[in-house]
Amino acid sequence: MKVLTVIGARPQFIKAATVSRAIKEHNEENPDRTINEIIVHTGQHYDMNMSDIFFEEMDIPKPGYSLGIGGGTHGAMTGQQLEQIEKVLLKEQPDWVLVYGDTNSTLAGALAASKLHIKVAHVEAGLRSFNMKMPEEQNRILTDRISSALFCPTQTAVKNLEAEGYSNFGIDINIVGDVMYDAALFYTERAVKPSSIDDLDLSDGFVLSTIHRAENTDDRDRLSEIVSALNQLHLERPVVMPLHPRTKKKLEEFGLKLNVKLIDPIGYLEMVYLLARCTFVASDSGGVQKEAYFFNKHCLVLRDETEWVELVDNGSNFIVGTNKELITSKGEEILRKELPGSCFGQNLYGTGDAAKQVVAFLNNKK
Repeated sequence: MKVLTVIGARPQFIKAATVSRAIKEHNEENPDRTINEIIVHTGQHYDMNMSDIFFEEMDIPKPGYSLGIGGGTHGAMTGQQLEQIEKVLLKEQPDWVLVYGDTNSTLAGALAASKLHIKVAHVEAGLRSFNMKMPEEQNRILTDRISSALFCPTQTAVKNLEAEGYSNFGIDINIVGDVMYDAALFYTERAVKPSSIDDLDLSDGFVLSTIHRAENTDDRDRLSEIVSALNQLHLERPVVMPLHPRTKKKLEEFGLKLNVKLIDPIGYLEMVYLLARCTFVASDSGGVQKEAYFFNKHCLVLRDETEWVELVDNGSNFIVGTNKELITSKGEEILRKELPGSCFGQNLYGTGDAAKQVVAFLNNKK
């Protein structure tokens, strides 16, 4: 059986690494029923620190195709990816196309396959922010609808699909857990300390922050509120931020000054090191707010909504938007250790074998 995996953005490399490893293990155990995986890297994120390093440190198979399509408007990017992925599909004729998450690469891969009547499997299906202004929300909804198999990380995701009538669509819906949890378990012992924090005394803990979402970076007022809040928190406890290129550009454009410990973008193993050792997390990333939970850390969600509602419901994460007072007050509350730790360890995202379940399903559908 041949599976074509489409990835293009940093979080997808992490997710794909778990499934690629499960495919490798399957092939070693079943030499008469091997799965041939071909990876297509669209190039949606392409930077040595944002892309190539992930393939190296996570032992992901090198892409069979690197399309080099990044930048530009959403429409232009998605259209170019659709055209180029279709050419690859016509050449390779895979049995399945495997896509992850909610990026333009995900939608382009799914749409190209669907129009050629090639089965699509969507990993991390069923997530909903209920904010249709988000490109990610548009991408994930459309991808779910044209897939043949949906792999959901949580029961909430399954309920979302059921509420939208998916039980009537003839699509296989599977709750397998979260492949990101698989990755966290596997790579924790391989974590690497970022050399860029060697000059910082973190013995009393630190706040880990990431900002990259366009709704925050492209809005001066929202970004200004976040900057002001993080600067204030930094006076209480060091704030460490791997600085995303988009955020760096907008800070300069708006004349905003982040007085925190800024470091260059880092690889996943370095991120795991920081997640495991920070005091809490403040982020607008969908993945990072969930990874914080994997490492028993509270997270301030710097957005007005989240797909991971179960983390808000259980008291581990807090939606604070870009309100400076709310960010700082909740952050200081965490620093004072006034929140219970009982919200952690509830096994919300499976048992760490989501990737194996995905591979087993594909193999059984051969």
